[in-house]
Amino acid sequence: MFSKACEYGIRATLYVAAQSLQGKRVVLPEIAKAIDSPEPFTAKILQQLARAKLIQSNKGPNGGFSLSEGNLEHIKLKDVVLAIDGESLFTECGLGLKTCDENAPCPIHNTFKPIRTQIIAMLETTSLKHLSEKLDAGETVLKV
Repeated sequence: MFSKACEYGIRATLYVAAQSLQGKRVVLPEIAKAIDSPEPFTAKILQQLARAKLIQSNKGPNGGFSLSEGNLEHIKLKDVVLAIDGESLFTECGLGLKTCDENAPCPIHNTFKPIRTQIIAMLETTSLKHLSEKLDAGETVLKV
């Protein structure tokens, strides 16, 4: 459903958010290790997230990645998905066909439509703050 880049993007954003709740900035190697992602790939993802203004990137000896606590409540999972994967999850055919709609549905169109609606609702209503608090409390994990 999500691209590999988007999966890592969500994990990285949540890790940065959880660390930011503790007042910490985190550096690339730490993020890559925490989310079990190759460092160069993680760097590209973090660049995309910073360009989309979802995370802050600070250079220098006290640099690293962070999120302001005020942004944690306002940033939703949908924002991360849009920054990495674009709108395809929200608009394109579940089978990847170029034309698929009510008039010319693909074989899974009518089954996939309500599922997509639920996924979109979850992405639009789930804040980074909610998920990062669960992560920070040890209720959820980013890698096993």
